[in-house]
Amino acid sequence: MSEKTNFYTLYPLGDSAIVIQFPDQISEDIHQQVRAVSAFLDENSFEGFVEYTPAFSSVTIYYQPWILLYTEIQALLEEMLRELIEDGTRLPETRIEIPVVYGGDYGPDLEFVAAYNQLSTKEVVAIHTSEEYLVYMIGFAPGFPYLGGMNEKIATPRKAQPRTKIAAGAVGIAGRQTGVYPIETPGGWQIIGQSPLSLFDFNREVPALLKAGDRVRFVAISEAEFLNITRKNGN
Repeated sequence: MSEKTNFYTLYPLGDSAIVIQFPDQISEDIHQQVRAVSAFLDENSFEGFVEYTPAFSSVTIYYQPWILLYTEIQALLEEMLRELIEDGTRLPETRIEIPVVYGGDYGPDLEFVAAYNQLSTKEVVAIHTSEEYLVYMIGFAPGFPYLGGMNEKIATPRKAQPRTKIAAGAVGIAGRQTGVYPIETPGGWQIIGQSPLSLFDFNREVPALLKAGDRVRFVAISEAEFLNITRKNGN
């Protein structure tokens, strides 16, 4: 049985997980609540806790049912949520610039995105680089950021036929979202450019460059600048 308040709903997921479901919408206010829960769990574990998975408007918490009953973890989370709601502190945000070379071989779908939205390629780039984006969540592939805040003027549907291989660093658009492929992988997003930055590297202390809550701006660079940054990074 679920427990509902004005702010969230708690309900079981199988016999070893519980979901904190906030209002089902993509918004910065809801995102702040998801981040607050995640930060609290990072700092305050409890016996029987396994891990948690944040999403756009929910946090799923996995636990050991032979240690904690569902009613017990429900009570723990309700107390935690009361504290967070009363506190109301907004977490700090990190701002990161991501350089991108747009179009050509680096962004083979830039012309399609422009034509679909009845814009020039220069206008698409100008719009894409004019916004500040919020990293709502990391998913799909290790380090892949789902970014909110893209201008609807350049929104474009996914490709009807996904590519079998998209290069690491590829910057794409899918519907009203934009994102950066951290590793080489198949995908169906419209590719408008490529970044020389490595968004995911197992050799780094923190492999993923971005995390939920970060703010991102894209900066247009030339091909020469792209190659220079790539050489400096040893890619």
